[in-house]
Amino acid sequence: METLDAIILGIIQGLTEFLPVSSSGHLEIGKAILGDNSVPEESLLFTVVLHFATALSTIVVFRKDIWDILKGLLSFTWNEETQFSVKIIISMLPAVIVGLFFEEQLEAFFGGNLRFVGFMLLITAVLLYFADKAKDTGKKVSFKNAFIVGVSQAIAMLPGISRSGATISTSVLLGVDKTKAARFSFLMVIPLIFGKIAKDLLSGDLNFNGENNFAMGAGFIAAFVAGLAACTWMIQIVKKSKLSYFAIYCLIVGLIAIGYGFMA
Repeated sequence: METLDAIILGIIQGLTEFLPVSSSGHLEIGKAILGDNSVPEESLLFTVVLHFATALSTIVVFRKDIWDILKGLLSFTWNEETQFSVKIIISMLPAVIVGLFFEEQLEAFFGGNLRFVGFMLLITAVLLYFADKAKDTGKKVSFKNAFIVGVSQAIAMLPGISRSGATISTSVLLGVDKTKAARFSFLMVIPLIFGKIAKDLLSGDLNFNGENNFAMGAGFIAAFVAGLAACTWMIQIVKKSKLSYFAIYCLIVGLIAIGYGFMA
């Protein structure tokens, strides 16, 4: 992989991780356009590295929230921060199950199948459209809602299904306040990504052979910087209920991806 290509893909990841348009789907489209011929395992490795970068940008943006949660946990009482942390753990369970038992099947979807990505983007468009029409409330994420949103996150492991779009849309459709839904969506993925990377490092599945390390590093930095901007922007977008614009975008890109996939 060329360094310039890695930087372009890093910017794509950083912007689309937080915007509800599917970062993994756009990465697959970007790889296809740039002519990336990585095997699925290598393609998934690069995707994991870029997701790690955007997880770090999330920590920077939500550093005050994360610090408050940690302080609440250290008080060892059943306070709001402890309850929020338990909800995060509950939301992780579906994705952990999928990651542990269906990892090989999941890898097969990261080989540039643009028709599949396109169809998944159409599903994302439908979710965003209905979420945009939902009424805003002041409700918090409940324990039951946390699990349901976690199921959405697990499904969003497929390229083309937006993780932030699916989780925020699911929360809003369940009646959760839009701002609280966005906050929960961004925070719930942090331990999942770090857990995934720790697991792969311990098992040796993350094989950095040295050939693409510089390019991956460049992509990592690009994704981190772009993620800082996109995360802050997305919070404002959700508050203003502008998800329908992204629904239209996903619809258009999805149809283009399907058409490109049939012509390729």
